[in-house]
Amino acid sequence: MPSLEQIRSQLARTEPVVVDPGGRPTAAVAVVLREQGSRAELLFIERAKHEGDPWSGQMAFPGGRVDSADASARHTAERETFEEVGVSLADAEYLGRLDDQEGRPAGPAGAMVISAHAYWLEHTGPLVLDEREVASAFWFPVADLLDPERHIDYRYPAFKEMHFPGIVVGDPDRHVVWGLTYRFLEIFFAAIDCPLPPRWSDLHKV
Repeated sequence: MPSLEQIRSQLARTEPVVVDPGGRPTAAVAVVLREQGSRAELLFIERAKHEGDPWSGQMAFPGGRVDSADASARHTAERETFEEVGVSLADAEYLGRLDDQEGRPAGPAGAMVISAHAYWLEHTGPLVLDEREVASAFWFPVADLLDPERHIDYRYPAFKEMHFPGIVVGDPDRHVVWGLTYRFLEIFFAAIDCPLPPRWSDLHKV
């Protein structure tokens, strides 16, 4: 795995793709890293289940919709991280921004534009969950995300006829990173010159 210095330098010279929302709704997430022992870890949350929430019950990075009172999307990511899991990013090292992504819900206004902001957190305490928003949260080793054995062909219950690339980070019936969060991981690892293994579906094409 790349060192912190490599991650820092690679992200510093990465020019992210920034999408103009053009009046569409926007959201932001925080890609939070820490060092535990001698290995880097990423913070994931399992979103609480709510009817009508397009990301209900999914694995994600902490974050949420940009509020009119937020100074910026980056501020949104920091605010939401503190509200959802009790982690303050006020003293964290800001590593940079990843490429913006467009995701659900589409609706009359069009697809939401989501930005991702990466941080390195030197000191961490216990996670304090807002149970209205977060069902569970945990730190996961970055190196294990590159383990091909964890990469699967995933079927989300709401779209059983469709296949998605996924990464098992816990209970395979609950804790699978896929969709938008998977795409952000692809962008992150590509930016630090350490790409994810080929997608499961690409390896098993007939």
